[in-house]
Amino acid sequence: MAVKVLVVDDSGFFRRRVTEILAGDVQIEVVGTANNGKEAIEKVQSLRPDVITMDYEMPVMDGITAVKEIMQRFPTPVLMFSSLTYEGARVSLDALEAGAADYLPKNFEDISRNPDKVRQLLCERVHTLARTNRHSLGLSGPSRSTPPATNTAPAAGLRRPLSEPAAPRRDAPPAPRQASSPPPRKRQYKLVAIGTSTGGPVALQKVLTQLPANFPAPLLLVQHMPAAFTKAFAERLDKLCKIRVKEAEDGDLLRVGTALLAPGGKQMMVDGRGAVRILPGDERLNYKPCVDVTFGSAAKAFQDKVLAVVLTGMGADGREGARMLKQAGSQVWAQDEASCVIYGMPMAIAKANLADGIYSLDDIGRYLADLG
Repeated sequence: MAVKVLVVDDSGFFRRRVTEILAGDVQIEVVGTANNGKEAIEKVQSLRPDVITMDYEMPVMDGITAVKEIMQRFPTPVLMFSSLTYEGARVSLDALEAGAADYLPKNFEDISRNPDKVRQLLCERVHTLARTNRHSLGLSGPSRSTPPATNTAPAAGLRRPLSEPAAPRRDAPPAPRQASSPPPRKRQYKLVAIGTSTGGPVALQKVLTQLPANFPAPLLLVQHMPAAFTKAFAERLDKLCKIRVKEAEDGDLLRVGTALLAPGGKQMMVDGRGAVRILPGDERLNYKPCVDVTFGSAAKAFQDKVLAVVLTGMGADGREGARMLKQAGSQVWAQDEASCVIYGMPMAIAKANLADGIYSLDDIGRYLADLG
């Protein structure tokens, strides 16, 4: 069954281009378009798409207001478009807080110069969101394989901070269950390294806000994000968390109770002296930043004194770095399927038998906090 998409943007050119790109995939059907948030809400109600692409700045009703309304009335995975600027980063993070599932930078030049790359990225992202674990987003409405329900009660809690996801509707089927590992045995670590991708901003906020100010280890964070976004994300986390969070700079030293976020478009490594090295993004690597690169350097620098955590995300980034950490004697945790937005990166860890513990997002934050 084709993935049904609603395209929302006030630019006629952008609506047409997105529609044309998606129409090139036989597994995707654009069922409608809208040029403002108010029209989008009406189209969602009548068309019941599986995925919505949404612009931010529109007349009548902006995208974030529309996302909030849609998530309350007709929960649907939303892919937000925003500019490649600091303001665009802030908007994207606001959109995630409003309930959007993911985001893409809106770059007209890329559409003109790299149409094949844009087509692959956009279609891949739409297919990914169609497979989203709806319960982990608070999207407890019917899946596209079931007829739409007539009672569309608002999903609860969608105006809470990202660290408190919305509760499922009462009429929703139960979330998938997965046996969690026993609680971890306490160990002392010289470093906690966390890698994540799709769904990661929400997941990282939920985990890091549980940590006390006197958390006993430094942290390295790798989130797949554009270069313009990581500074704004680090600043937001720093305001919400008891620990300190900052975008990593070349030469930063690991410090207890401080989390360093890898800058977008570059690679982050650490050496045995505890100094962080920020290197140009290698074109041979799909991800910039790359979890494998950071994990691998941590294995070399700290051997068996690292705790690596792999959270929600598409693909398998982190698996080979986790393998190096395991060979050095370090510990690896993976997020469980039930609490992941996309069970890709943690699944790769679990399938390779590299996980010392498989835990829910709630438990990961709680167990990390217990390290203190």
